[in-house]
Order: sequence, then C-alpha cells, then structure tokens
Amino acid sequence: MSKLLIGWGEESLVPTKKVRLAGQFYERISQFVESEITATAMAVEADGEQMIMISADMTSIPDYVLEMVREKVGKECQGFDPMKLIIAATHTHTSHTLAAPDGYKAKGNLPIATTRDILAEFMPPEKEYKALVTADDSVIDPKEASLFVSEQISKAAIKAWKCRKAAMFSNEFGRAAVGMCRRVHYDDGTSEMWGDTNSANFVALEGGNDSGIELLYIFDTDKKLTGVVANIACPSQILEQRSFISADYWGRAKAIIREKLGKDIYLLGLGGAGGDQCPRDLVRWVQPETPIDDPHVIRPLPLKHKADPSMFDISGCNKAGKRVANEIISVYEDIDKDSLMDEMRFCHKVKSLDLPLRKATKEEYNKAVREIEYYVQKNADNDVFTYADNAKMYVHSGTILRYRMQQTQEIYTIEYHAVRFGPVAFVTNPFELFLDYGNRIKARSYAEQTFIVQLCCGQGGYLPTEKAEKAGHYSAYITSGKVGHEGGDLLVREQLKDIADMFCGEEIYAKTW
Repeated sequence: MSKLLIGWGEESLVPTKKVRLAGQFYERISQFVESEITATAMAVEADGEQMIMISADMTSIPDYVLEMVREKVGKECQGFDPMKLIIAATHTHTSHTLAAPDGYKAKGNLPIATTRDILAEFMPPEKEYKALVTADDSVIDPKEASLFVSEQISKAAIKAWKCRKAAMFSNEFGRAAVGMCRRVHYDDGTSEMWGDTNSANFVALEGGNDSGIELLYIFDTDKKLTGVVANIACPSQILEQRSFISADYWGRAKAIIREKLGKDIYLLGLGGAGGDQCPRDLVRWVQPETPIDDPHVIRPLPLKHKADPSMFDISGCNKAGKRVANEIISVYEDIDKDSLMDEMRFCHKVKSLDLPLRKATKEEYNKAVREIEYYVQKNADNDVFTYADNAKMYVHSGTILRYRMQQTQEIYTIEYHAVRFGPVAFVTNPFELFLDYGNRIKARSYAEQTFIVQLCCGQGGYLPTEKAEKAGHYSAYITSGKVGHEGGDLLVREQLKDIADMFCGEEIYAKTW
C-alpha cells in the first residue's frame, strides 16, 4: 500500500445564455438560476492506481460528453489514464438539454432515432411539423451546450488531478428520509408512476425505499475536512417541472454544508439505485403550491394531508436539502479523527458488459402500429405536430423502434466501473436502476460499505424489475430503457463477482485495508 493522494475541483455549468431544460415531455426554457449547477470532481491516487470521479448536475451523461471530457483530460493530465475517469449525473431535471456536436455521435450500439422520427412516417406529407424546440437565440443550442458542459467538466477534473495532495479519510453511514417509491400498485396487477393513491383500487407502493446515506469524508494531513462523497438512493428531481436552472436538493445541501463547515468544502453527490424512487410521499400526497402542466401529477379529488411541504416546489427542495446536509454534518461531528486512514487498498476496474436488449413482441409491435394509425386518423384536422403529440405517442413509437432494432442486434453493451476504496466498494451503471438491484448488491457485497452509482458513463434509460415490467407504465415500458430484468440480474451477478474479486483476492479478507 502507498500513501493516499486526493484532489478536488468544481466548475459551474451555468452558461451566459438561457437553457433548454431536459427531462419532460414539454418545452421548458430557464427564466433564472435558482441554484448553481456544477461539476464536482475528486481525483484519487493510491496503491499504484488512479481515478477521477465527477458528479455533474445534469439529467444524464451522453457518450459524446464522456468522450470529449476524456480527450481533454487525457491531454492535460500527465500520467492519467482517461478511461479511469467517471462521470455521474445527479439527474436534476432543471439542467441542460444536450445533443451531439458535429464530429461526435452517441457511441451506444443502437441506432439513433426519436419518437418524432417514427411518428413522421405515419403523418400525411402535407402536415406541418412544429419544431419540438421553439427557443430563440437567447437560449443555448443543445450542441453548443454539450461543448460548454464538456469544457467545464474537464476543467473540474483537470484541477482535481493537478491539486492532488496527501489525504486521509473515514467512511461513515447516515440516514435521511429522501427517497420513496414512485410506482403505485393497484388491485388489477398494474402499476403507475405517480399513480393516485386516493383510490379504492390502491393496494401498495410497488417497491420499498432506502433512507441510508453512504458517506466518505476526506481530510487533509492536518485532519481538516476538505470534502464529502455522499450516495443517496433518490434522483434530485423535486423541481423537475419548473422553468429555472437548479441543482435541486444537492444544491441546497451543499449550500448548508458550506455555511456550517466552511466555504471551501466540496460535496460530491452521487445518485444510488433510484429508478423507481422519488422525493415525494405518494401516500401522504401534498399538492403542488403552484400549477404544473403534467397530467400525471394532477389529482381530481386531492385530500389535505399534514406532511412534507410540496415536493414540487422550492419549499420542498429546501426541506430535503436540509435533511441531507444536517445528517452529513451530524455524522461528521461524531467522527473519531484519531482513526482516520491515510493508506488503503485501491483497485479500479473498467469493465465492458454485454446485456440482452429488451425485446418487443410481434403482438406489441402490431398494437403500437394500430395505436399510432388511429391517433393520426383521429387528429387528421390538426395542423401541427406538438409536444403533446410526442408525449401521447411516446410509448407506441418507442415500441416500433425497439422492434426494428432487435431484428439486427440483440445486445446492448455498457461501460461500468468497479472500484475498491479501502473498505468501500463503488460500482457504477448507466441506468436509472430500480432500487431492488442496488439492494441485492449491497446485501451480498463483501465490502464493508457499497456505493451504487447510477446514471454514470452512458445513457441506458430505466432498468426495471420483472415485477415492474409485468405491471407496466412509464419507467417499465419497453420504450423506457434498453435493458430488462434479465440484464439487471446479469449486472448484479457481474458486479458482485467484481467486488468479491477485489475484496477476497487476498488470502485473508478481514481487515486487510
């Protein structure tokens, strides 16, 4: 083992222009900056191994952004292997919409097409197609946004690598109520994301929740705190329907931590397995404070509950961020600084894994064709194609696209990382991974503590459980993700094997770090 070196870097992802906000089926243009979106990087070198881990306040991490960042960092950081760079999204829905710049393309092994492309095939040729984005020159273009974001993420990574210094650490654990299941199960065997629980047909929430926070505190050699890595099984999407730039609850947590512990403290927020999780209590439903243009969250007969503030608004974001920050601060105050570690076993594996593409049946394909044909016929008098059309036909056009894809390929290849950081394991995936998969890995992991990092180094969409696939609805549709439960089971097996290899490769496992 060798001494631990760690460096930090952070850069703003807020451009000078307005932003096309990602993550909904309707257009949103930022009107102001509610909280700064950032890229936070932690560079690690120890035991002959290296890593730069980055948390970016974005909805997801496209392949082309990862490629551009690795190109820039590889040129600037002497001796660093660009493949050891990891970028994870916090999944805020109040950040950039991205598109591949000229000369780049999504490297996933699936053809690129959109709902609109499929719908265009069914529309009469004389029909006018309204652009999905109606923004003017005051709004940053998605291609321009990708170049800007990659440049800023690169700066954070380069700064972190060049600022590596001797460091110490303590891995800890906390609890805060943030994530809850967002899929409501009914007595006919179906489920709905954001389903109404005020119904005689409501049976249960489809899945569980995880209030745990995996924590890693980093100190300098004077035992002064420099940064915190926090892993929470819940995406940061309280403000997802709003029209402003925001880092959501991670932004609020960071502001509180810096106010209480020091303005130079870094917070690297990582989303755990939370594909079926949200910051909202669907049982104790609390109405949005202001109207929201989303039919899934409109309640015909809402009851008044005494519970959290609205988890659609800034008041709810403040509450969730405060819960996270308070727990991080509370755990920090109890750390025994005489037990900090400055040496550790450090291993970083970069893996490629072939997963089975989730397939559409011929019956599902035929049904999707019929539904789109019926929709076009029913709306023949409409002059334009809009966001509303896109949202309504999203499922059916996606099913058609998947059916065509699977005729020539059956594999979806992902990149993931398996890291041993002393007694801690990090395993990444590019999906909105349902909680059950993360729980299975954590329960059987040989590491003392396991960080599951989703939405990392790629865009795989949702990865639902078999139960969710049978129950249907958004997040479990074929359209919602590239891989089904068979791929999820394979991912769990492979990552458990990687953890076992890293922690049990020595003759004696116990306390080898």
